[in-house]
Amino acid sequence: MSMNPKDDQLLHQALELARAGAGLASPNPLVGALIVDVQGELVGTGTYSYAGVKHAEILALESAGERARGGTLYVNLEPHGHQGRTPPCTNALIAAGVRRVVASMADPNPRVSGRGFKQLENAGVLVDVGRFEQEARRLNEAFARYIRHGVPLVTLKSAMSLDAKIEPGFSGKKNAASNAFSGTWITGEAARRHAHEMRHENDAILVGIGTILADNPLLTDRSGLPRRRPLLRVILDSQLRLPTESRIVQSAAAERKDDVLVFCISADENRQHQLKQLGVWVEQVPADANGRPEIREALRRLADREITSVMVEGGASINAAILRQQIADKIFFYYAPAILGSGSVPFAVNRGENVPGDDLRRGLRVTDVRLHSFGEDLAVEGYLRDPYD
Repeated sequence: MSMNPKDDQLLHQALELARAGAGLASPNPLVGALIVDVQGELVGTGTYSYAGVKHAEILALESAGERARGGTLYVNLEPHGHQGRTPPCTNALIAAGVRRVVASMADPNPRVSGRGFKQLENAGVLVDVGRFEQEARRLNEAFARYIRHGVPLVTLKSAMSLDAKIEPGFSGKKNAASNAFSGTWITGEAARRHAHEMRHENDAILVGIGTILADNPLLTDRSGLPRRRPLLRVILDSQLRLPTESRIVQSAAAERKDDVLVFCISADENRQHQLKQLGVWVEQVPADANGRPEIREALRRLADREITSVMVEGGASINAAILRQQIADKIFFYYAPAILGSGSVPFAVNRGENVPGDDLRRGLRVTDVRLHSFGEDLAVEGYLRDPYD
């Protein structure tokens, strides 16, 4: 890998172009590309979006025109060298006379990984790979998990106090006069805004029926950023207790976006029909050892719908089940500067469940930990498994 000082800057720009495709590219990867001509002048850029069909490399070539000949392509992901929804990008790059390709990483799809690079090299194109690879891998970790394992990437997200409580039992917003909590939220506005940015980056959000009954949430993406398809709102509800008057059902009935899906074990056919008439999808899945919807099967069903990423925003029981069954790939925990005490709801509660072979007695190791700050709040991000493994 031979790099000149300007390569870093240009490849970083390609990564930023790729990020602009968040919410627009799934179930395909995030890809950004730019082309500089023989004089080193930027002449073309492209960001992939699924609805736009054309790949980032093709968009960059089209904007560069003849000035691409002899130039360099910078891209975060290996140009694809196989026939998919579109012809191979490698063919277009070779025909345009691109002299050099600088990429961060190979395609995570093991069936095609390296094929694009080999085709380019066979045509005499210089290929440099590996700069900013870790950043590029994080950018497309959901696609990697989905394409390699046939399930979406699962992020367990929670907001809690310093003593790992998610609900004070009566409220969650600090009252400045009494130094107590008297409102709705544990974390501040900056953390909540970021949580919606995370929702935007995911294809689906998953909760248990307990969260719906307790909080009556909408579970929507309120980031204000564009997305190709609405955030899929998924509920685990064993006996289909979802109230028709709940805000999530009423929004489904009003907007008809097909964006609410309930996984149940058994339910009266009339009840299922009633919810379906209101715009709610209902699917039955097997029960787990505790008589609740089998989460792994639910994830497989989501993958069948081309859902590549799921953010779990459940209560204590769902959190415990996700961790105990080692379903989460990564965590994102917000911590407010507060102590809620013994009368509050813990982050994860087992409730005497029994799943043979799946417990937390030995704990779980979190790796690649990153710390973030949002106003007065802190956050911990880390991995419970490598999405590429």
